[in-house]
Amino acid sequence: MNRYDNCRTRWIAGALLSFMALPLMATTTMDDDKLRPDPRHESVGELVTEFIQKSHYSHISVDDELSSRVMDRYIESLDGNRMYLLETDIEFFENYRYQLDDIVRSKPLDPVFELFSIYQTRVRERLDFALAQLESEPEFTVVEDYQFDRSEEPWAKSKAELDEIWRKRVKNDVLRLELAEKPWEESQDLLRKRYKRYLKRIDQVKADDVFETFMNAFAHTLDPHSSYLSPRNSEEYRIQMSLSYFGIGASLQLDEDYVQIINIIPGGPAAIDGKLKPKDRITGVAQGPEGDIVDVIGWRLDDVVDLIRGPANTVVRLQIIPAGALPGSGEKIIALTRDQVKLEEQAAKSDLITVPRDGREWRIGVIEVPSFYRDYRAMSSGDKDYTSTTRDVKRLIGELEEQGIDGLILDLRGNGGGHLTEATALSGLFIDNGPVVQLRNSSGRISRLDDPDPVARVAYNGPLTVLVDRFSASASEIFAAAIQDYARGVIIGQQTFGKGTVQNLYSLDQYLKPEGGPGYGQLTLTIGKYYRVTGESTQHRGVDPDIILPSLIDTEQFGESVRDSALPWDTIQTTRFRAGEPLDSTIESLTASQVERAKTDPNFQYLVDRTRNAEEARQRKTVSLNYEQRLTEREDELAQELKRENERRAALDLEPLESLEDLDEEDLPDVLLDQAAGIATDLAEMRELQPAPAQTAENRG
Repeated sequence: MNRYDNCRTRWIAGALLSFMALPLMATTTMDDDKLRPDPRHESVGELVTEFIQKSHYSHISVDDELSSRVMDRYIESLDGNRMYLLETDIEFFENYRYQLDDIVRSKPLDPVFELFSIYQTRVRERLDFALAQLESEPEFTVVEDYQFDRSEEPWAKSKAELDEIWRKRVKNDVLRLELAEKPWEESQDLLRKRYKRYLKRIDQVKADDVFETFMNAFAHTLDPHSSYLSPRNSEEYRIQMSLSYFGIGASLQLDEDYVQIINIIPGGPAAIDGKLKPKDRITGVAQGPEGDIVDVIGWRLDDVVDLIRGPANTVVRLQIIPAGALPGSGEKIIALTRDQVKLEEQAAKSDLITVPRDGREWRIGVIEVPSFYRDYRAMSSGDKDYTSTTRDVKRLIGELEEQGIDGLILDLRGNGGGHLTEATALSGLFIDNGPVVQLRNSSGRISRLDDPDPVARVAYNGPLTVLVDRFSASASEIFAAAIQDYARGVIIGQQTFGKGTVQNLYSLDQYLKPEGGPGYGQLTLTIGKYYRVTGESTQHRGVDPDIILPSLIDTEQFGESVRDSALPWDTIQTTRFRAGEPLDSTIESLTASQVERAKTDPNFQYLVDRTRNAEEARQRKTVSLNYEQRLTEREDELAQELKRENERRAALDLEPLESLEDLDEEDLPDVLLDQAAGIATDLAEMRELQPAPAQTAENRG
């Protein structure tokens, strides 16, 4: 792997695998009743420790301090919501708090497996209790709440305390089905099967699964993008990276009892449809337009993946709980047609927006860039027409200019990155020759990547805006930062993800040379960081837009800054580059115009209201277990949504809706793109009145 060309995050790499099955605990039936470490695991532990101490960017010492943090991460990976383990269990875990560094480096791994065995026992106890609760129908007239988020709560002190927590959990599961108008007998049967699946899953754990869980706790303590894959999952990784198959184009992970969407792959069916979002939770899967929905809560990840994959041009229906919705909220059905992820759908594409203003129609070009791609195979074979982001964008700019555009928007929303060479090359289409990004490796050596084609003319020198959101990451941030630092354009939207680190992948089989058997797996390790030409890191902070727009994406849930092991923001020396005149006064004027325009824009106010409501919902950690109260809350929520939509429609002289079921989400406007078009028009007007000066201001390091 070229460590600098492949600058996608581990988070983004997961998206490329589509439905790569990396379950926390899922393989085949155990050979015996007791899980034990394999001699291979000790070899891996020693080698990974050596790699970390020699190659990790932060030069982390594998010592007692790290051991303590690994213990916290291991406990969190097992029981992050504090639903299984008791306070006495955690006290027992404390015996090993400062021994994990020695264990992973040279000592037997038996304590790691012993800790897992305690967790495994507690899970069985809880599920046996849950099954017993299904013997009688719960009473929903009692006024009480269920706390679904226990991540910050104290550990339960007794089994009786856990019994009460689980009594409410089971009651909430039943109530959710009751609100979906399922009779008690059907709910009882469905939940009984679900809890038995949980039991089966915990009994299917193998030694490699336990070891992988522990090693990932170890790796994720270093930073969010370092990770370990077991031999089984390494092979799955290899297969998914090399073969084509049919699916919906999304990556999944297990989150407690749910299968959750991590990413949507540009060019896949889910991205084209646009309804499935990151953090959505899948509760059921159905085959075809009329197939019965199969409840998948509590399933193994790879089993859910198998249901979702299927032949090309066939329909799969997903029953989901939307991101941010409370447990028990109404579910949605999304129908998707399976297909391959097509390169042409991942490719940049253009559009033209007309903005009427003062008797004139301004023409704003839009180029959507879903990822930074390059067909290296075609390029290596000598194909002069190989596909790349930069080539496609340059061609699209030419086509738009032939139509007479007044300004240009580059839409990088949801662009998780890609090839670093494409980020630097794309920057070169808009700035004169010069540096684009700096790299610092684990030894402290700093290198600089410049515009790879310095003699080529700038492809577009008109008014430029770049639209970003929280899912704009890695290479997207490098490009947006360069445009901002060179004062070449205006960045609009939301603070970007903040992934400014470089990873390298090590196949451990190359170092340990297995003689038959399953092998040793692979390690992904962070070995460098990116820096802007100003010397500021894109790590952790991302790129702050010049003009902030509201977004339904929660920065408290997504982004590098959310991850407690994320490497910090820092700076290095500024490198020499030639920027344009500062845009401070221009941005101030553009912001003022946008704020005034937004006040009377029904679509913008609709988005602001939805964003505010979503933030309020995310603050809740409990739900009522009283049927009437829960039903009233749901009806009030739907009534508010309908009211909000009809207020928007009334302001736009559109017919009101009688029900939200009549709403076609495809008819909803792209509010952020419309705002960007207005800002681009403002910028074009200013450019006509006062042409932008040439790039003359020199910044020296």
